[in-house]
Amino acid sequence: MRRAALIAPALLLLSPLLVACGDGSGDDGPTVVTSAYPFQFLVERVAGDYYAVENLTRPGAEAHDLELSPRQVADVQGADLVVYVEHFQAALDEAVEQADREDDTTVDLATVVDLLEADEESHEGHDHGDEEEGHKDHDHGGVDPHFWLDPHRMELAARAIGESLAEIDPDHADDYTANAEELVTELQTLDADFTVGLQNCELRTIVTAHSAFGYLADAYDLTQIPIAGLEPSAEPSSAQLAEISDLVTSAGVTTVFTEELVDPRVAETVANATGATTAILDPIEGLSEATADEDYLSLMRNNLDAIREANRCQ
Repeated sequence: MRRAALIAPALLLLSPLLVACGDGSGDDGPTVVTSAYPFQFLVERVAGDYYAVENLTRPGAEAHDLELSPRQVADVQGADLVVYVEHFQAALDEAVEQADREDDTTVDLATVVDLLEADEESHEGHDHGDEEEGHKDHDHGGVDPHFWLDPHRMELAARAIGESLAEIDPDHADDYTANAEELVTELQTLDADFTVGLQNCELRTIVTAHSAFGYLADAYDLTQIPIAGLEPSAEPSSAQLAEISDLVTSAGVTTVFTEELVDPRVAETVANATGATTAILDPIEGLSEATADEDYLSLMRNNLDAIREANRCQ
C-alpha cells in the first residue's frame, strides 16, 4: 500500500510527459505538416524559424506510396497547418478528411495552381491502360500532381503558403510575405535560366522513367515520352516497351532518363534496345541518400544541365 501511494503521485507528474511523447506535434511548438519534399522546401523557406516542418514522406521513400503511421495521423490532426495536394497521396487525403480541419489551417495546393489533366503529358498514342487497371488505389483525380517541376507554379504556391501562415500567425505576417517574395525572386531566376538554357536545342524530346515531367515539358516547349505513367512503380507491357523504343528511335533520342528513387531496369531496357545511354532526371518527389545535401533549386538546375547535355542545347 505504501509503495502504491508513492507511485501514484509520480505517475501524475509524469502524465503530461507521456501525453507529449504520444503526440507528434502538440508541445514541440508551432508545426506545419507537409506531404512531400517540394512542399517542405516551400514551407521551410517561407516560414523561417517560426514553424517546425514535419514532412510525412521520409527521405528515400516513394511519395506516391505514402502510408501513415498512427503518429503521423496524430501529426496531421495536431499541426497548425497542413500543406499537400489532394489526390496525390490517398492516405493523407483520408487523414485530412478524418481530422475535419478548418479550411484556413489546410492548404491544398491543387486549388492554388492550374493543374494539367493527367493525359495531357502522355505522348500521343501511348496507352497505360494495363497499369491503370493494376493501380486503382492510386486515383489522381484525373490530374497530374507534379506541378513543382514548373518554377512559375511554385511561385504561386509560395505566395499562397505565405498568405496562409500570415492568417494563422498575423504577428509575423510581414516576415512571411517578405520570405515568400524572396523565394519568388529565386524561382523567377530559375525560370529564366530554364527558358534561356532550353531555347536552342537539337532535340526537344525527353524520355523519362515515369510521367512526372509534364509541367516542365509544358513550360519549356518539350515533348515528354514517359515509360511509366503517373505511378512510377507501374511497368509497361512488352508491347508498350516496343512502342516506346520505336518512338525513341524515330525521334533521334540518345538519352533515356532514369530516377534516383525508381528501379532503373525498365528504362535501361529501352536504352539497350535503342542504343541510347542513361542519365538521371530527378522528379524531386523526395530526397535520397545521394541528394541529401541538395535542395529544390539545386536539383532543378541539375535537371537543366542533364537535359541540355542530352538534347544538345547551345
